[in-house]
Amino acid sequence: MSTSTLAEQPGEFDFFVLSLSWSPTYCKQEGKDANPYQCEVDDPYRFVVHGLWPQYEQGYPQSCPGMPERIDRRIAEDMEDIMPSHGLVFHQWRKHGTCSGLDPEDYFSLTRQAFEKIAIPGVFKKLDKRGKAAPATVEKAFRLANPGLREDGMAVTCDRGELEEVRICLTKDLAFRSCTAVDRAGCRSASFDVPPPGAR
Repeated sequence: MSTSTLAEQPGEFDFFVLSLSWSPTYCKQEGKDANPYQCEVDDPYRFVVHGLWPQYEQGYPQSCPGMPERIDRRIAEDMEDIMPSHGLVFHQWRKHGTCSGLDPEDYFSLTRQAFEKIAIPGVFKKLDKRGKAAPATVEKAFRLANPGLREDGMAVTCDRGELEEVRICLTKDLAFRSCTAVDRAGCRSASFDVPPPGAR
């Protein structure tokens, strides 16, 4: 999705996208360049938070003015269980959090609330060997696990033939909502591979 030409003022947006990354794909594709705090751990991560992104109905704001660019490292430390990269936390604040209209503490608290609202389908909690799936199958699994989540309220993305992310649209109050532009940007492949935790 491209950015909008609208004036980008903090807090002036239509809804959020919660982006959940399938960590095994990142770790496998990045290999030795992957973040060790995410990928070289005894208990491998599964879905992690990429970000909570303010959106317009078409496009999105980014790097909004008038907000602090730097945030306390303690915030990144507090998010390690769901966002294991400090660099990612800092980047998400600068690009997306500054447009939320919230201070850093409240923005990342809301990010955690959004993550905790989503029930991860059981198949992804138990996956221990390489699998294959269709984007529509992944979407259906998330809809069944999350009553109220609609087919046009999410998108599954892929990269290099593998599951990349699940993106779920939420109101400012974190209720499920439709989002046709996000839905249209989903993976167009008939199927993709799903690397298991620990794949490198």
